[in-house]
Amino acid sequence: MRIIGGHDRGRRLRAPRGLATRPTADRVRVTLFDVLGPALAGARVLDLFAGTGAVGIEALSRGAARVVFVEKDQAALRAVRANLAALGTSRAAARVMAGDALHVLADLSAQEAPFDLVFIDPPYATTLAGRALVALAAAGICREGTEVVIQHSTRTGLPAVAGFREHRRPRRFGDTALTFLRAEGYTPDGSRP
Repeated sequence: MRIIGGHDRGRRLRAPRGLATRPTADRVRVTLFDVLGPALAGARVLDLFAGTGAVGIEALSRGAARVVFVEKDQAALRAVRANLAALGTSRAAARVMAGDALHVLADLSAQEAPFDLVFIDPPYATTLAGRALVALAAAGICREGTEVVIQHSTRTGLPAVAGFREHRRPRRFGDTALTFLRAEGYTPDGSRP
């Protein structure tokens, strides 16, 4: 696995062995970042269910100002930290949080919010994608226009959640789908009127 664009293009990333983590495939990341384009410059990014950190690290390579990685698997956390250290990423640019993504969201509102981009990539064989979207709406960490991208199985439907609307066509890659949502009805500080 490697970084596909930006100033760290071509650098290899470490991934834990085994089936606990499913890294985002290169072709999915290429499409994701082609769609997002220059909006990443200076962005504050949240990488929920970060796994190896490939998506958040790619965002940093392409000009994101800050990325918060949230992961609970210890082997994946070691990989994220090792990847960031190998790239020489500063603590000002990246923060790694260990814990359950659904529970960490509440802590983020006071410390890091609001975010410009939220990437959600939970295990496919669960209902976590929909639950994470509901928790995200309740956490108050989005601003008006925050881009929310959910990577999920094409067999998994996502609930309609107040405060988010689909604004780009979904992209599909075999069993993988990217759904693009935009936060609406939020104030600049992340609250909802």
